[in-house]
Amino acid sequence: MIDKTALTAFIEGRLENTDLYLVDVEVTPANEIRVEIDSDASVDIDRCVELTREIEQEFDRDVEDYELEVGSAGLTSPFKVLRQYEKNIGNEVEVLAADGRKYRGMLREAGPETFTVVCEEKRKPEGAKRPVVEKVERIFAYGDVKYTKYLLQF
Repeated sequence: MIDKTALTAFIEGRLENTDLYLVDVEVTPANEIRVEIDSDASVDIDRCVELTREIEQEFDRDVEDYELEVGSAGLTSPFKVLRQYEKNIGNEVEVLAADGRKYRGMLREAGPETFTVVCEEKRKPEGAKRPVVEKVERIFAYGDVKYTKYLLQF
């Protein structure tokens, strides 16, 4: 089986000093390898093909038979690394909290431990007849959410 640590280090070295970054490497027991990359701008198919060739040159298929797929993080894929959160600051996101509640709002900030989403929520002030919509800051620890993803709105 391909050594995931060596593969990850190789890919990170190849992406160093570019606008691309590694999101995820998955190696199954059947030696199926899935590499997911992202960029602060965009990922084109030519760069995925180039990275595939670089991996195939470094990890010889005659020595270790494997299936390789290199692709970009999809627009609606959940965020997996801090840099994806940082890239989406100012964008609308959807957060599924560990308790099952969904929150939608603008990603305000992302730090090493937590991120902040500004949500519009209906609240009924004391003595008011009708609820009003207020902006509420929600702070989430990364471990307390099932997923966060870019919110596509039409």
